[in-house]
Amino acid sequence: MKVIFMGTPDFSVGTFEALIEAGHEIVLAVTQPDKPKGRGEKVQYPPVKEAALKHQIPVFQPKRVRAPECIEELRKYDADIMVVIAFGQILPKEILEMTPYGCVNVHASLLPKYRGAAPIQWAVINGEKVSGVTTMQMDEGLDTGDMLMKTEIVLDEKETGGSLHDKLARAGAGLCVQTLEALKDGTVVREPQGESTTEYARMLDKGMGRIDWSKDAKSIECLIRGLNPWPSAYTEWNGRTMKIWEADVADIDEGREPGTVIRVERDGFCVQTGRGSLKVRSLQIPGKKRMDAGAFLRGYQVDAGTVLS
Repeated sequence: MKVIFMGTPDFSVGTFEALIEAGHEIVLAVTQPDKPKGRGEKVQYPPVKEAALKHQIPVFQPKRVRAPECIEELRKYDADIMVVIAFGQILPKEILEMTPYGCVNVHASLLPKYRGAAPIQWAVINGEKVSGVTTMQMDEGLDTGDMLMKTEIVLDEKETGGSLHDKLARAGAGLCVQTLEALKDGTVVREPQGESTTEYARMLDKGMGRIDWSKDAKSIECLIRGLNPWPSAYTEWNGRTMKIWEADVADIDEGREPGTVIRVERDGFCVQTGRGSLKVRSLQIPGKKRMDAGAFLRGYQVDAGTVLS
């Protein structure tokens, strides 16, 4: 098929590469505009643009894809289908209906669960045991189109937002190739979505990483894993921000004020929560690299009774 590919971050690149390897012709890569990043404000290309340039595929970076001149630009490529994966802009009806096979989206959840911008992280935060990828025929709603194909992924006990991201990116690439073949052969079965059993998977922000120690230990442990590597879960220790990268639910509960360090051991320290406690295994403080808690304790004093705010 002749494909217009619409995507922006790393999550999209695997599918982009898989379509090329499967013999599809990507005639245009549509991605978000370049943005300055880092302290030096150096302009960086979106990952999809880098992949397209490597394959000598034309790149289109509209600020507003729904602008009339942008829609007309897309028509010039006479594509059979548009594949959309983490593009970052809402598509108007004119684009959704532009090609014979319409727009197919690769969504990182088992729809209708976790519609929205951050389905991967919210699945981990909410303690899901299974996640997956759904290909969907896009309509004007927000992740509400007919489902085409699905694949499931069982989450590991210590799954993080980052590790699940990589697993679902690989799974989505293969599923997208299968979906296009089924569409071409006329064998795909469309399934309307029902009501979602989960809240909208809203975008992440740094503020949601602040740990509320009054919550139960398991909920906090899931939050830590879900926000790893970004935006990360954190607390305050001696006036410094302490990022917590890894923790285990412990069997200790002394009924102390939530956030109180109740035990210090060679390989970590336990913190009282609203129910149960967490043993911190890996952390980071400003100006230092991520380190295991044992190494941290060899260089810094943490006493039982210290309260993390």
